[in-house]
Amino acid sequence: MTVNNLPKFVILLVGLLCLTALMIFDKIDMQSGVPMLTMIIGYSIGNGVNAKQGGESSNVFGNRKQKHESK
Repeated sequence: MTVNNLPKFVILLVGLLCLTALMIFDKIDMQSGVPMLTMIIGYSIGNGVNAKQGGESSNVFGNRKQKHESK
């Protein structure tokens, strides 16, 4: 897969890293942090599955372009 929507990917990555850091330093408790982590990861996985199936949306990930087409 390739990254189709770089700004959305960066926002998800920064959110994931910041949320994880806040949970490590006990600024956010586990009961609040785990559902937010689950949402970010689930959104990313859902976009990846949709891109693999060729669905239409503004996906974070897209199908990898093949260099050689099969004959």
